[in-house]
Amino acid sequence: MIGLGAGRLERIVAVGAHCDDIAIGAGGTLLTLCRAHPGLRVDALVLTGGGTEREQEEEAALAAFCPGADLRLTVHKLPDGRLPVHWDEAKRAVEELRAQGDPDLVLAPRTDDAHQDHRGLARLVPTAFRDHLVLGYEIVKWDGDLGRMAAYQPLSPETAEDKVRLLQEHYPSQRHRPWYDREAFLGLARIRGIECHARYAEAFAVTKLTLNLGG
Repeated sequence: MIGLGAGRLERIVAVGAHCDDIAIGAGGTLLTLCRAHPGLRVDALVLTGGGTEREQEEEAALAAFCPGADLRLTVHKLPDGRLPVHWDEAKRAVEELRAQGDPDLVLAPRTDDAHQDHRGLARLVPTAFRDHLVLGYEIVKWDGDLGRMAAYQPLSPETAEDKVRLLQEHYPSQRHRPWYDREAFLGLARIRGIECHARYAEAFAVTKLTLNLGG
């Protein structure tokens, strides 16, 4: 297995359909990136939950998941579970995010996610971020849509534990869900770690990847 780095990162974009999607799918990666690149600019976009307690949860959570970063979060008010019929508004939000500049990396849902909101957003992202590295994160759920992944970010045991702690601490509205627990999050991270010869990891889907092996 070959490890490829992105070099010096200055700006990344993270998008989610719902408050907590980004943290669940890529929280460990955000912690790793922000700790390694102080002052990193993180532009985060969430399509639903604006004006509710979930927006407040998201603000506190992402601030914790992006230590030392220049975090800029926007939470819209599209209805949960109805993104496909609000396609124009969702596309406009993604395009407005793209207009803010060129990120070095985009974290987004994966295109084969079973949830219609996740999948819809994932399909919008490449229409705006055409020449960028987009990593599609995964979210464990009852649909059973986990599959073979192409890219891995190893997580130190400390980072994996920090991720679980922050998820439990900052999203009290989700604690009642049967899948929202330490065993689920650490269990998936352990499996993905096995797949990349690490203790823990987060895994990502990659639709397109342009190499610069001679640079």
